[in-house]
Amino acid sequence: MIEKISFTLNGRPVSLEVDGDRKLLWVLRIDLGLTGTKFGCGEGVCGSCTVLIDNEAVPSCQTRIKDVAGAEVTTIEGLEKDGELHPLQKAFIAHDALQCGFCTPGMIMKAHSLLTENPNPSRAEIVEGMEENLCRCGAHSRILDAIESAAKEMKRR
Repeated sequence: MIEKISFTLNGRPVSLEVDGDRKLLWVLRIDLGLTGTKFGCGEGVCGSCTVLIDNEAVPSCQTRIKDVAGAEVTTIEGLEKDGELHPLQKAFIAHDALQCGFCTPGMIMKAHSLLTENPNPSRAEIVEGMEENLCRCGAHSRILDAIESAAKEMKRR
């Protein structure tokens, strides 16, 4: 059923008339042209499609668009501000924490949620917090290094 859904996306109000049961992932990618959020498994277990809804990391492939009505949705595109990359984005680049780059947006969004909840995590807490996001290329140690580095930088901001 077509519904009018309004929410905030990357700091801007959005209002769409869409089937409310459509998955957020497809609305972001197809309707809104924000292709940074990736389709991975489609089952909500790989983390590639992770976005923030009210600062909580969620798989957009399992979230209906009507479930974000009135919420604040942030995608990887929404992290940079005024042309300046977010410290997590910078850290992933600096630590070469990407190989194919496919999982990277979801990793960064999950790490953002983790660091919002716990700005000073131990390495073990980072490992545990990132457990739901999979990297098929094997860049895990560099991803952990990047998150540790970004946590330090974010505390300075």
